[in-house]
Formats: sequence, C-alpha cells, structure tokens
Amino acid sequence: MRNRHILCPTDFSETASHALSYAIEMANFYHVGIRLVHVVDQPIGNDNYQILAITPEELAQGMELAAAEKMQRLLNELNCELTVETVIRRGSAIEQILEDAEKNNVGMIVMASHGRTGLAHFLHTNVAEAVVNEAKCPVLVVK
Repeated sequence: MRNRHILCPTDFSETASHALSYAIEMANFYHVGIRLVHVVDQPIGNDNYQILAITPEELAQGMELAAAEKMQRLLNELNCELTVETVIRRGSAIEQILEDAEKNNVGMIVMASHGRTGLAHFLHTNVAEAVVNEAKCPVLVVK
C-alpha cells in the first residue's frame, strides 16, 4: 500500500467529492498518486426498435465526452501537488473499478457510498458494497 497509487472512483456527486478529499489526504500521507476513475454505463439499445434517434454507441460517446469535461473541471478545482491520473471507462461500474484496481495494482480504493437504505437500497445496485466484497486491496468507503 505504501508505494502504490490510490484508486478513487467518482460519479461527480458531492459524496464522491467528499471521498476524493479523503483520497487526497491518504495520498499525501503515503506520498503516492491518485488514479481518478469515472465509469460510463454502456447504453442498451437496438437499431431495429428505432426508439433512439442516435445509436447506443453515439450515446455512449456523448456520455464519455460529458464525463471528460466534468473530469477536467474537477482537476482544475484540485489544489494539490499530487500526481493525478484520470480515466474514463465504459461498462459496469463494479466490474470496471475492480478491473482497474487489479490491472494497475493499486494500494487502496477510496470511494463514496450514497448511504441508501430501505427500498432505494433494494432498487439500486450498491457499487461500494460489491467493491468492498470483491476487491483484493483495502477499500475505504466514505459517507
């Protein structure tokens, strides 16, 4: 952990911003960099149904472009001397976060949990919970 980057997934929410501040603090403490990752869902569609005016691929590219703009704004707001890598991936957030963590041999994952309970917890996939259960490195979940 002490010499490997910290992976910090973000959905650009206020909670994710709070988790990023913890990641920065941990990275400063261990003198390592941060790998900031955003995952864009792969849109599902079928050209035969002709429901979408654009193809799923065009929609995904538009989502990636919007995410890149948000990522650049986030980087501009950061006031730190750390090395910060940014990555935008496409697919399932859980799978992409775990794959990125393993592929890049990160020392720790610092991520947000939106703290949903009740019906909202039941209806939404809990990305943080799945990452905690499946990650091969330590995970810090921030509320």
